[in-house]
Amino acid sequence: MVVCLLLLGAAAAVVWLGVRSLDEPSRLAAPVRFKIAPGMSFARVAAEMAVQGVIANPRAWVVYARLHHLAPAVKAGEYEIQPGTTPRELLTKMVNGQVLLHSFTIVDGWRVQDMLAALRRNPDVIATLTDNAPNLMGKLGSPGVDPEGQFLPETYRFIGGTADIELLRQAHAALSKELDSAWMNRDPDLPLRNAQELLIMASIVQKESGLPQELGLIAGLYLHRLSIGMRLQADPTVIYGLGDEYDGDIHTVDLRTDGPYNTYTRAGLPPTPIALAGAAVIHATAHPEKTDAIYFVASPKGDGSHVFSATLQEHNAAVASYVAHQRRKAGDRSQ
Repeated sequence: MVVCLLLLGAAAAVVWLGVRSLDEPSRLAAPVRFKIAPGMSFARVAAEMAVQGVIANPRAWVVYARLHHLAPAVKAGEYEIQPGTTPRELLTKMVNGQVLLHSFTIVDGWRVQDMLAALRRNPDVIATLTDNAPNLMGKLGSPGVDPEGQFLPETYRFIGGTADIELLRQAHAALSKELDSAWMNRDPDLPLRNAQELLIMASIVQKESGLPQELGLIAGLYLHRLSIGMRLQADPTVIYGLGDEYDGDIHTVDLRTDGPYNTYTRAGLPPTPIALAGAAVIHATAHPEKTDAIYFVASPKGDGSHVFSATLQEHNAAVASYVAHQRRKAGDRSQ
């Protein structure tokens, strides 16, 4: 009889300790990442977490999960376990599928090749695309569309192991939504025929913009040039057309050499966007500031702003002022 009571007492103590262990904070010194593969048994999850010091009493944890029918509900994925997390809290997190989310940022003004290179460098993204990604838009359901400009610069959150094409699908859908909205709500007198032309113009503004407060004015200037039949004369389009031949400077021969992206030799818009335009730039291009200015040059302030002029005489004076300022700066540095 005494032996039975002792056994029962020992069993009760084991159960009590097991239940108590479910609410004991982990003693991790730093966050730990743990991946649960699809089909992985909960017993194996518990055993591996015990090896990593996440769970102190894996057997009690498994028994509790099975008794409450929670073990089959655990979601596969990557989890980040913070110091102090209790086993009960961790189980709830895994049942709810609160997996670790990674981020990938598409930067305003990137070209598609910049974006693809960044995707290939991201260790949490599964690479499925080749360097040049031929037929990229075909894989996204838009065959025949040039991929340049077709992705919205933004930070995207994703589960580790997501394929690159899936991230691009999100970014393209986000661009389509933003562009469609901007086109539907555009100013009625824009000298543009469709949403694609809006995107092309926005990409030029994106590459020319130095300050957010100038976006609308730069957009207004280029649209004014377009409306009066003036060539856009946009350096960024020439640079884009040069591709790998661009050496950091635009030379006179570059401006005179005709090509589809040379807006000095050809009227109208280039055939495709030249960069990935952000939402703010698309909106500014759809709602530009009204201006008579058709020229602009960097301001002597050196803060990224510009001086805008409506006449060539004003523009030449602004250019002379900028050149004089640069020469004074060069002289100060040489002393």
